Amino acid sequence: MFDSGILKECLTKYKERFSERWKDERYKWEAAQWFQTHWDINAENFYQMFTDATEKTYNLLASMNNFPRGMIQVYSEQDPEAVRAMFINLFDESKDVSERVVKFQSDAQELCEKLSPGKQHYQRPMAITVYLWLHNPDKYSIFRYTTCRAATQYLKNDFIPKKGYPVQNIKGNMEFIENIRQEVNQDSELISLFDNARDDSCYADSDHRTLAFDVSFFIAHYVANADKKEDHSDSDELEDVETLVTSDDAEVVDINSLYSNSSYTKWMNAIVVALRELGGSAKRKEVHDKIIEMYEIGEDELAETHKTGASKILNSIDWARNYLTYEGILDHDTPDGIWALSALGQKIIVSDTLAGKIIAKWNRINTAKKNNKPIPEINLEPLYEYITVRKTEIKKYTRGDFLGEVYMTPEQYDTLKELLLKKKNLILQGAPGVGKTFAATRLAYSIMGCEDNDRVEFIQFHQNYSYEDFIMGYKPSGDTFELELGIFYEFCRKAAEDSDREYFFIIDEINRGNLSKIFGELLMAIEADYRGKEVKLAYNKRPFSVPKNLYLIGMMNTADRSLALIDYALRRRFSFFTMEPGFTSDGFQKYQKGFENDVFDSLIEKIRDLNMDITKDSALGSGFCIGHSYFCGQSEVTEEWMQSVVEYDILPMLEEYWFDDSAKLQKWQNVLRGVFND
Repeated sequence: MFDSGILKECLTKYKERFSERWKDERYKWEAAQWFQTHWDINAENFYQMFTDATEKTYNLLASMNNFPRGMIQVYSEQDPEAVRAMFINLFDESKDVSERVVKFQSDAQELCEKLSPGKQHYQRPMAITVYLWLHNPDKYSIFRYTTCRAATQYLKNDFIPKKGYPVQNIKGNMEFIENIRQEVNQDSELISLFDNARDDSCYADSDHRTLAFDVSFFIAHYVANADKKEDHSDSDELEDVETLVTSDDAEVVDINSLYSNSSYTKWMNAIVVALRELGGSAKRKEVHDKIIEMYEIGEDELAETHKTGASKILNSIDWARNYLTYEGILDHDTPDGIWALSALGQKIIVSDTLAGKIIAKWNRINTAKKNNKPIPEINLEPLYEYITVRKTEIKKYTRGDFLGEVYMTPEQYDTLKELLLKKKNLILQGAPGVGKTFAATRLAYSIMGCEDNDRVEFIQFHQNYSYEDFIMGYKPSGDTFELELGIFYEFCRKAAEDSDREYFFIIDEINRGNLSKIFGELLMAIEADYRGKEVKLAYNKRPFSVPKNLYLIGMMNTADRSLALIDYALRRRFSFFTMEPGFTSDGFQKYQKGFENDVFDSLIEKIRDLNMDITKDSALGSGFCIGHSYFCGQSEVTEEWMQSVVEYDILPMLEEYWFDDSAKLQKWQNVLRGVFND
């Protein structure tokens, strides 16, 4: 919940500016009304229907370098039924909203890879919530990260969004807007202003949810921004980049006196602003062009700045992106705390590891052109007095925590840990629902000794996954191609820079990818004996090595009929650990007994009997057993929930297993359904 007193002050300011604001913002209500009267999911020409229904969305679904509406139009022309199915699922209120949002993004990615490889689909959380809001404005609100973050912080709300958590952010934003809506509905003066301004071309907004969102937008971009506005003497046209990141409890410390290169200051600010405008995935050339556009400078002037130190930034956009990633646009905490630095007129939040590197980078930039010599190692201790450390608790994680959450025996855990530490590459294999993904992350936590997600990367392989995605490759960038670094390359580099701590790279569905194709020359480099030894990469011809402190964990389903035999290259470089259903483990039995529920006990007993039958089946075997995770994670068990698991998780799987044995299928349908009819 937020500070209602602050909100009331904001509502007073909102009402004072309502008339002028309505002129600019009424299009939102017009867009919702227009969509309501033009949307027809069953339209014969889906492309034309979508184009017409979203005609009045304007900047909600299109802005500079962000074209969600445009890409849906492209895909609707090429594969209208696939897009129609995406929206049918998105608007299906019988499903959880987070599940629908994730699937919409996943389906958009598949269409992108199929119809426009190398391009973006732009179906990010904001765009998806716009679709949801257009379809049902009385239930949904638009989620815009910068708006939600600034508004929640200003109102001192309990929930503040974090980058990288779209599902939690969307749900948190819905609750935040709902709380504002309740306050708005008690303000009769504001409701009167709105009712008098609205006409039939605008959505009625009877519960004033869209009005509540507009209030949050006003707070974020006018009230909060006005309160933080400062006079930048260096350059009046620079945006107030301090609003990019906030940290209410971090002391602002001026370290401008340490490094006073005004040209560098200007260009570091320019890059921060450009990256904010373009988004974190912007390419080097896009940043370059955006700076020229924003500051109206010529190529010659930009080239001249390359001699001053700006080139060390412009030619290292990946570093600048990390700078943003770690300073608060993505707010990652570390076990040792967060560094809060104030420099260049901004408040910067970075991880403790990167903080020192930023300072070191400043030092290198300012001394390199003077000395043109190798930079000696820099002792950061004298700079600590200029830095405020805000301690952040990261939850510790022990062997006992693992055994309490992952239903294995202590002996199995010890074996699992030993295999990974010795081989450095491990695959968890097993039937669906045995908790492979859950176990993989908890195994990483237990070895690190804490739940530090900054040192864990998670991806999923598929048949089209390539070396270019994983290591590096040339991707389209305007009229040319640009070499982009892949996720594994960047994570290896990150781990190498922090060699005293363990890092974990987790790959789901690892057997669905072509390992030789994806890893390329690094397939040998991941072997334990070759860690730290350099190989020359195919694209940039530079030496590279997989660090010794990086561990690979893969997962694969043994029940996946569509997969061919596992590549020998995979088997030779990984240890394999088979995970089995944990119904008999001490952890699960303790969990089960805690409910004291006879129906649940009976259901688990039947599932164990079912697994015995599956194991004995010559066409199936133990790799097709039903895992315990289908029944985990509950604070209470109800018959409604248990029946849902049986009907929508277990029985569909059995239908696939025994599609050619109707008698056995019918038997187990009767057995499992019979648990609830005794």
